[in-house]
Amino acid sequence: MMACGSRSNEMVDEFEKLVIRMNPPRVTVDNASDMTATLVKVDSANKYGTLLEVVQVLTDLKLTIKRAYISSDGEWFMDVFHVVDQDGNKLYDGQVIDRIEQSLGAGSLSFRGTDRCVGVEAEAEEAQTVIELVGRDRPGLLSEVFAVLTNLRCNIAASEVWTHDGRMAALVYVTDADTGGGIDDQDRLDRVKRLLRHVLRGSSRDKKSARAAISARASAAPHAQRRLHQMMRADDGNGEDGGGRSLPVVVEVEDCAERGYTLVNVRCRDRPKLLFDTVCTLTDMQYVVFHGTVIAEGSEAYQEFYIRHLDDGAAASDEDRERLRRGLEAAIQRRSTEVLNRSVGTMTKHSH
Repeated sequence: MMACGSRSNEMVDEFEKLVIRMNPPRVTVDNASDMTATLVKVDSANKYGTLLEVVQVLTDLKLTIKRAYISSDGEWFMDVFHVVDQDGNKLYDGQVIDRIEQSLGAGSLSFRGTDRCVGVEAEAEEAQTVIELVGRDRPGLLSEVFAVLTNLRCNIAASEVWTHDGRMAALVYVTDADTGGGIDDQDRLDRVKRLLRHVLRGSSRDKKSARAAISARASAAPHAQRRLHQMMRADDGNGEDGGGRSLPVVVEVEDCAERGYTLVNVRCRDRPKLLFDTVCTLTDMQYVVFHGTVIAEGSEAYQEFYIRHLDDGAAASDEDRERLRRGLEAAIQRRSTEVLNRSVGTMTKHSH
């Protein structure tokens, strides 16, 4: 039975690949239709996660999405994004336009984000090992983590650290300080994990509140910011409930049974990467966006999504809707706190 099920899944995967090959993604970058923004239109065969991959590419290129119209009902995915650069201008840089077309257009059977780890060139990723850390936030914690790694002859190539509600999640990209390559010695990696868990626990006796893991080589690791969302969502319930600096967020999740959907409305102050955070959460909680409207042209952002769960259709129960509401609210608020980035010998602190 298992072998039969495996063959069935393989047949489905091959069919999806065939559909994509027969209907390759089409991307159009339009600078004529809107006076204030560039329109990026993406049409492709629909598959789970397509919306997140497109938003991820635009976000990694540091573009601001002012409006978006999403439709993926049926076998086809059709989206229109109104985007501007970091200065609020339309896109006239030919290199940026080429990157959009190459990342989202024909020839890319699976969309790829442009950045995996902070501040590191793609060609250096193969040699890096990724360490995942989750624990209680406290003053001096990051310095202690870096000191342990330095003492263990680990060179810190880059890291990204998020903190929210008294909790910390971090991705640290390291190489062997002597060879410059990845760290493959399992005994050494086990020692790294053991000592880092000790540092993360500090004086706390709650061993479950700290976690250190060796994820993968950077070239094979998930998108960094998506992974940080996943780590912090998995850690929900360990926080101190009240960081005090979170932005006011209104998230409404309603049953729309007559249309076979769950309706999600999000209203909050606009900020960079807001759409990535909400779509990332919906995707990782296994919801599919069938229709959506995003408006973020002033100080406030409005997002409306008609969704269904990947397995069970609409989120039918009150418990499911409340879990989804809390997940979206947390994803929006955690980016609103300060994020710490360390990249190859430099330390910068900035707010998202």
